[in-house]
Amino acid sequence: MIKRQPREILVAGAGIAGLTAAIALADRGFPVRIFERAPELQEIGAGLQLSPNATRLLARLGVLDLLRESAVAPPAIVLRDARTLKALARVPLGAEAERRWAAPYLVVHRADLQAALLEAAQNCPCISLITGATVREVDLETSRVSVTVEIGGQVETFAGALLVGADGVWSELRTKGGLGSVARFSGQMAWRRTLPAGSPEVSWFPRDLSVNAFLHPGFHLVAYPLRGGSDINLVAFTKANGRVDESWSAEADPLSLRNALASTAPELALLAEDGTVWTPWPVCTVDSSTRWIRDRLVLIGDAAHALTPFAAQGAAMAIEDAVTLADVIGEVVGAANDAEVPNGLSISDTTRLHQALLAWETSRRTRIAAVRKRGAFNEFVWHASGPVALARNLVLRARPSQSLAADMDWLYGWEPGTSG
Repeated sequence: MIKRQPREILVAGAGIAGLTAAIALADRGFPVRIFERAPELQEIGAGLQLSPNATRLLARLGVLDLLRESAVAPPAIVLRDARTLKALARVPLGAEAERRWAAPYLVVHRADLQAALLEAAQNCPCISLITGATVREVDLETSRVSVTVEIGGQVETFAGALLVGADGVWSELRTKGGLGSVARFSGQMAWRRTLPAGSPEVSWFPRDLSVNAFLHPGFHLVAYPLRGGSDINLVAFTKANGRVDESWSAEADPLSLRNALASTAPELALLAEDGTVWTPWPVCTVDSSTRWIRDRLVLIGDAAHALTPFAAQGAAMAIEDAVTLADVIGEVVGAANDAEVPNGLSISDTTRLHQALLAWETSRRTRIAAVRKRGAFNEFVWHASGPVALARNLVLRARPSQSLAADMDWLYGWEPGTSG
């Protein structure tokens, strides 16, 4: 028997993109059913940065208040020379971020963000979450979509008005729907480590809770506080050897990290000495120029356009995708009532919905392309060597802090309905 509910929207994936989409859709009055492959949502991952374009939307959804206790609002982003540890530039955040962009800049543990999103979702009676649920088949129709899901060894079929694929960089829905391109290894490896703030290894770190980025030829390391300042999150980026695919396990030779840090300041080099444990993570991307929509299947977040982390916008773009998608759906079919929609969204709205989704995709693709370009620029500048690095340092030292902040207005000041 097919389980269907008029106007119900199905979401695959209970990560940042999927949970945000569910909350935003529920806020628009749609019942939502989330399928999550993992048997339970676990505390995994490390730190991430939430710029004002993301926190503005989380506030709108009522999630920001759930997150504030565990988040840190850094007073600045400080760019430093990894050899000397001297500051090259400072981008003011804290109260200045709220004044300039009308929303805070936060750093959080990924698990804390997911927990806040989960709490908000569980507080909404029209959202149901099924864990241990793997989508096996997808059947797309003009006026609805149905999915065959394996749950605890049993197979069930659910029908909905729309299917949102939020299942990450290795998205199965992208493959099943014949959408997008395959995930590709960027050639960069991220190395993550979290230390107690009182650890001797980070005792020299500035104590003002700023985000610090240490720049070096072919390499950079970012450090910032988590969980009220009790922990320090470290993430370093190096070039990697070999290929990476979906079957890759978290095993990588730490020699590349030690080599990268060897010519930096002694304080940084000690972070990767023999015996230290870093978690390697391959940086994979998905080409965002291909389609994200097929009939009533829509991809969002990493499933549609996984980015490199050099603009620190992965979570923010997932949140933007989710909220703007809910806005589009709500505006097109928000007036439909259940009597008119026995199998999904109003059949009369099918063409208009598809046109609206295509317009949404075009707008989001433009936005993602700009963010991807900024990430590539950051990678080039931060990893520069020789004369380019010298010129970079001179320019950064000469530019006023407010000028550096103004460079980010297009990104951090963005709101739904605006271009850029």
